[in-house]
Formats: sequence, structure tokens, C-alpha cells
Amino acid sequence: MTSKKLVNSVEQCADDALAGLVACNPDLQLLQGHRVALRSDLDSLKGRVALLSGGGSGHEPAHAGYIGKGMLTGVIAGSVFASPAVGSILAAIRAVAQAGTAGTLLIVKNYTGDRLNFGVAMEQAKGEGISVEMVVIGDDSAFSVLKKAGRRGLCGTVLIHKVAGALAEEGMGLEEIAKRVTAVAKGMGTLGVSLSSCSVPGSKPTFELAADEIELGLGIHGEAGVHRVKMAPADQIVTLMLDHMTNTSNVSYVPVQAGSLVMLIVNNLGGLSFLELGIIADAAIRLLERRGVKVARALVGTFMSALEMSGVSLTLLLVDEPLLKLIDAETTATAWPHMAKSSVSGRKRIRAAPTEPPEVPEITAAGGVPSKQTMLVLERICTTLLGLEEHLNALDRAAGDGDCGITHSRAAKAIRGWLKENPALSSPAQVLSKLSVLLLEKMGGSSGALYGLFLTAAAQALKAKTDLPAWSAAMDAGLEAMQRYGKAAPGDRTMLDSLWAAGQELRAWKSPGASLLPVLTKAVKSAEAAAEATKNMEAGAGRASYISSARLDQPDPGAVAVAAIFRAILEGLQTKGA
Repeated sequence: MTSKKLVNSVEQCADDALAGLVACNPDLQLLQGHRVALRSDLDSLKGRVALLSGGGSGHEPAHAGYIGKGMLTGVIAGSVFASPAVGSILAAIRAVAQAGTAGTLLIVKNYTGDRLNFGVAMEQAKGEGISVEMVVIGDDSAFSVLKKAGRRGLCGTVLIHKVAGALAEEGMGLEEIAKRVTAVAKGMGTLGVSLSSCSVPGSKPTFELAADEIELGLGIHGEAGVHRVKMAPADQIVTLMLDHMTNTSNVSYVPVQAGSLVMLIVNNLGGLSFLELGIIADAAIRLLERRGVKVARALVGTFMSALEMSGVSLTLLLVDEPLLKLIDAETTATAWPHMAKSSVSGRKRIRAAPTEPPEVPEITAAGGVPSKQTMLVLERICTTLLGLEEHLNALDRAAGDGDCGITHSRAAKAIRGWLKENPALSSPAQVLSKLSVLLLEKMGGSSGALYGLFLTAAAQALKAKTDLPAWSAAMDAGLEAMQRYGKAAPGDRTMLDSLWAAGQELRAWKSPGASLLPVLTKAVKSAEAAAEATKNMEAGAGRASYISSARLDQPDPGAVAVAAIFRAILEGLQTKGA
């Protein structure tokens, strides 16, 4: 099946994409009749070396995103994943030459089509008396045995754009720039890994991966890689990548070892989330430093993509202070990020947490819940929530992001971890306060905040007394806090519906002679009935309020979770009393 793409037409998509970039950037111009973008201030480059690059479209922001002072003079774009036309390459060379530049350097990624087309255009330009040189960049570290075609050009090419651009700004000559960047490229390697393929507009995916497979060492045109391995945690994948890149038995290895100073690029191949990029970046820096490698600079983002491919590549470049000065040099290229001009390694990354005020010792009030019984009830709640994870997730998928069970499971695991520490539970107020902090820190999402609010407010009402009327007052205080900050009301199809129903029953504890378990039993049944009733409600608050009520035919997962918690409390207390 052909993939869906937001294009006007398959034939015009490369032209339209380049036109859109130029339309948004006053510093760029299109070369009439060609798929070429150039600096608008071309005439200001008189007497300096011009830098041209390019290749197939579909790698955005490469290549046109790197046009600007301190980087490229212009780019020539081909169709998606296709080499640019010789005529357009030659037209770009002529344009910069006629602007009075002191020669042109072509920076070409090592692909057969690019080498041929740029090479033909260069020879034709030389025949016209234009001073042109070409460097071919191959930074692929995937292949253990070097093939005749050589190493493919990947994301590391962007660093060559940057270094060459800085040298051109300094006024260095054409042959010297070519010589310098060629030497720099020898200390560079890139390796990619992908969770999925990509698809050229109008076509099917370039390859298929099983749900539990990833592709190691693939190219930026959807070419298959060198190995297919099983899906694994990010740390293991990054370890595999670094091992492969630096293995000296691999003919395309990058010579990074303990004591090396490197620049790192964590490059999104197109479809990876920023969440995953951050995880990969953390793993890469941590694992490199563990090997004794010092990371001088690190870039994280999308620098050379492969359309919508869900994957990432790592680039390592050996650097020294003179090279870092070139990398740090100013550029106006829109795709080059703002980057700290100081070393990533060797700095303190953690600031000590602020000191908390000393806890005021609390006297256990008469009627307080014994520690052993409290732990029994909490353990029952944890077991219940862990058992409900999949059910709550399924309910949440209808109106949310399907993580209600996950967040409640996360809370249960955090509480269990705390209980294993054998905490001193001196009073109910202290227990609720500790639980509040725990859920606010560990549970996450709006549920964590709402439970935290409820428990914080309820704890205040139990500081002086812990008899049954005080517990009813604590319930009222928690409900009031949730409504004040959460803006939900009974009937809005939220967790508050179950809490509210239980709270109304628990008010019976304020009456003289009220008993614990009979009232709590009624509260549990009321909470369960309220949770079931939410499936007939129109959502008035929370994420579900954005969904048509016609699609909501299941109970609210938050309300179901609350009812289950009350049932667990009752069962825990009954077990103790049995």
C-alpha cells in the first residue's frame, strides 16, 4: 500500500519543498529554471571560496538548511533520494563563479549518482576555465569489509559543511580547504539504526521489519543495513552501535579510543520522538565517558533525515582545539543549532537538591491506625492496581492516551518500594503526607497531581485527631482541594465521581455511634456504582471532554481505579479483623 504524504504531487514535491524553505528565509534565493538555492548576498562573497553541496531531497534539513554565512553558499537538490541534474549543478557553479568568488568547492556524499553528476559538472566547469574542486565524504561505519563503492556519505557530511564554511570565512584558498576537510573526514564515522523503513512519495516502504526487529547500519535512502537484531533497551542498542563503530576489525571503524576527544551528533532519521532522542543522547554520552572518551561538543536533533524513518544515527568526530574553534564559529545557517561552546564532559551535571525543612514530630493521636495494619492496607491497594493495569489502559484508550493503568501501576510500584524500606508510620497524617509526596514525584500525569492534592489536604485534617469524624473531615478536605484546582465537579465523568460518592457515605462517620466497616462498606458500593455510571455521562472535564460522548461507552478509568482502591482498603481492614 502506498504511504500517505502531504504533497501537491509526487512530481513536484522536491521543488515545492525547496520553494517553501526559500519563501520563509529572506537570506535565500532560487536559481531560475533550476532546483538550486543560493545565498541572497552572493555578491558579497567576491574573492572568497564558494561551497556547494546537495543531493537527493528527503534528507531535510539537509542540504538547504545549511546555506548561510559560515556554511554553504548554495545547494543543488535532486528529486527524492535521487542525484541532482548535471545541468543544475553546472548552473550553480557558474552562478557563484560569475559573482566573483575565488573558486568553488563541491562537497559531495559518497553515492555513485552524486559522484558522477557532480563530477561531470565539475569537468565541464573546468573546461570553461572555472576553478572547481570536489571532496567526496564517506563517513559510514557500517561495513566490516570495504566494498568497491566505499563508505556511504551520511550525517557527518554536515560537520564538513561547518568546517569548510568556517575556513572559507577566514579567507582560506580552495585547495587548502579541500585538503583540510579531507583530513578531518578521516577521523569521522557514522552509524544508523532504524525501527522502521521509510517510503518515497508515491511508493511503498523500502523494506519491512518485524515488530521485534531493528536494522543496524542502514543508509539514508532506505537501504537495508548490515544486521537485523532484536529490539532491546536503548542502552543496549547504543552499546551495540558504539562497539560496531569503534571495532578495529571493522574496516570502516572510526578511530575513537580511551583518551580521545570527540564531537557527537545524535541525529534523528526523521520519525523518532524527541523523548527517544534524549534517551539515546544520555546513553551515548554516558557510555562514551565510561570508555574514557571525552565529549567536547554534542548536537541532538534532526540534521540529515531519511524522510519519516523512525531511527537514529550517531556520528563521532575526532577533534582538537583548532578544529573546535572552526565548529564553534558563527553561522547564519538556519539548521545549525545554537550550541554551547564548552566541553560536555568534565562538568558537574547535578545540583544538590534543596534542603527540606525538618519534620515536626507528630504525636500519635488516640485511635490512630497501627503501622502493621496500614502496611497491610497499602499492600492490598498496590496488588489491586497492578492487577488492573491492562484493564485501565484499555478503558483509557477510548478517550485518552491509554496510560491510566500504567500511571496507577507506577504509583503502586513506588508505594511498594517505599514499604520495603520499613518506614516509621507514626500517624495517619504522616502516612498521607508521605504518600502525597511519593505520588507527586513518581506517579506522573494529572492523576499523580490530583491524588497528591487530595492526600495533602486530607493529611491536614488528621493532624489533631484521627477518630472517625476526623477521617470524614479529611475526605471532605481532599475533595474540596481536588475541585478547587482540578476544576472537575460530580457528573463530569472523572475520578472525582467515585471519590465524591464515597465521601457522601463517609459523612455518616460524623454521627455518634457510627461504625467503621458498615459505613465504609456502603461507601465502597457507592463508589463502584458511581464509576459504572460514568459510562453514561458526557465528559465535562479532563482529556475525555474533547471526545464526542457518542464514542464513550465505557466507564471512566480514573473512577474505576478509585472505586478499586476503596474496595482494597475495605478488604485490607476486613482481613485484619478476621
